[in-house]
Amino acid sequence: MVADWEWDDTLFAGTALYYRRGRLPYAPGLADVLAEVLDLDGRGRLLDVGCGPGTVALSLAHLFGEVVGVDPDAGMIAEAGRGAAERGVAGKARWVRARAEELPAGLGTFTVATFGQSFHWMDRDVVAATVRDMLRPGGALVHIADLKTETRTVEGLPHPAVPYAALEELVRQYLGPVRRAGQSLLPHGTPDNEAAVYARAGLAGPGRHVVPGGQALERTVDDVVSWVFSMSYAAPHLFGPRRDDFEADVRRLLREVSPQGRFSERGPSTEVFVWRRGTGER
Repeated sequence: MVADWEWDDTLFAGTALYYRRGRLPYAPGLADVLAEVLDLDGRGRLLDVGCGPGTVALSLAHLFGEVVGVDPDAGMIAEAGRGAAERGVAGKARWVRARAEELPAGLGTFTVATFGQSFHWMDRDVVAATVRDMLRPGGALVHIADLKTETRTVEGLPHPAVPYAALEELVRQYLGPVRRAGQSLLPHGTPDNEAAVYARAGLAGPGRHVVPGGQALERTVDDVVSWVFSMSYAAPHLFGPRRDDFEADVRRLLREVSPQGRFSERGPSTEVFVWRRGTGER
C-alpha cells in the first residue's frame, strides 16, 4: 500500500455518475488486440478487478462466456449493472461489491484477469498473488493503462484544448496543495513499478502491446465537468458546502476558454502488459 495512506470507502464516493461520461475512452482497438493476443473465442471467464462502472469488462464481454467485475464502491457497481443492461449482456455479467484484498471471495477460477488503471489503489503484492492463484493454468493477467509517454495535441482540430492544468490548479485552490484521496492525503502519489510486483507473484512476462489512439474527440462543458468530478482527488464530497461554488467556477473557466462550450481532444493510446500463469502449475 502507499506509505502513510490507508484506503477508505470514500475514495471514489459520488464519482460513479460522472465516470462513464467524463473519462476518456481506451483506444478503440483494445478488444481486437486482446482477442488476438489472448486467443479469445467467446468462452472462458473474465475477472475485472477494480472494475469501476464496467469500462473494461463491458468492452470485452463479447469475448467471454462470463464476466465478473469487482469493485468496493456501491455506486460503481450500480453503474456497471446499468451499463450491462444497456449493452444487452446482463445475463453473463456479474458485479461484486468487494475490495480486491477480499478475493478470492468464492468466485472460482478465470481465464483472464484485468486491471484497468486500478492496481495502484490496492495492496499490490497481496492482490497480485491472490489473482495469480485465481487464474487457470496458462491464464493471463492483463494490466491496462493510458500510454503516459505520448504527446497529444489538438492541432488541426476545430475547438480549443481542455484546460487541464487550470482545472487542476482550481482544485488546489479549493482543496489545498496536497492531493486528496478519500479521507487522507496522498503527497507522493500512487506507486508504480508494477512489473516487480507481478514478477514477485510468480507471473511470467510481460508481453507489451500498444493500441494506438489519436482519434479526434469532441467534449462539451458537461463532459469536462464530469471528468473533474470523476477523479478521486476531486470527488464531489471533498468540497463539502462549497461544491456548487466549485462547479460554478469550473464552468466559468471552461466558458472563458471556449465560449461555444466545445473542446477538442485526441484519445490516448492504450498500453497493455500481459503476464501469464504457467501452464504446468496447479
